[in-house]
Amino acid sequence: MTQAPTQVPASAATIVFDLDGTLVDTAPDLINALNFVLDREGLPPVPLQSARTMIGAGARKLIERGLELEGRLAGPADITRLTADFIDHYAAHIADLSRPFEGLEGALDELASQGYRFAVCTNKLEWLSRRLLDQLGLSARFAAICGADTFGVSKPDPQILRQTIARAGGEVASAIMVGDAGPDIGVARRAGVPVIAVGFGYTEIPIAELKPDRLIHHMRDLPDAVEGLIASQNNAIRD
Repeated sequence: MTQAPTQVPASAATIVFDLDGTLVDTAPDLINALNFVLDREGLPPVPLQSARTMIGAGARKLIERGLELEGRLAGPADITRLTADFIDHYAAHIADLSRPFEGLEGALDELASQGYRFAVCTNKLEWLSRRLLDQLGLSARFAAICGADTFGVSKPDPQILRQTIARAGGEVASAIMVGDAGPDIGVARRAGVPVIAVGFGYTEIPIAELKPDRLIHHMRDLPDAVEGLIASQNNAIRD
């Protein structure tokens, strides 16, 4: 029996990725920057493994969480000062230890050969995101790289995802979000976009509990997850 053609062709589909914990394992450099700031405040370092789940809501929130671990509270002015110090240090060491997750580039190659376009939607600042992806040789793969400062909103506000898709030249109706944590699931749901979650990222809540449309545990499984998700969408349309 001949399979019916898909109603959402790859050439029309945009795959939007979170950055930290999804595309790139950035935790070592982020936590090193956090510990640099904490050390200047006379506080002990945060262990990398226990701090991984603190990542994902931006530098300011990461610093607040780091201080809270030591029972320290800081006012808005102090957090602003510490955030500036954090960003200065992080920008200078942004790709010392950060690396793409295993299988990422092969997955992107396979999906690109099928006509998909890619974008990045992150709560990281845009210029830091670009610097990181530049240093890792990944920037050219993405039609748009958008951060929390690009449109003045951050995830899970749906406008950041909708505008990222538009900037990449795509349509919300034929987009897929890929992320590792609650803000990614939330922004996708609010924007009406299906979401694939990765099980190797940074999240306090087990990602399966957030009920993504698909869940993968290695980037090599991403092309199959995308194909399956689009097939299920098209079947729903036909039904």
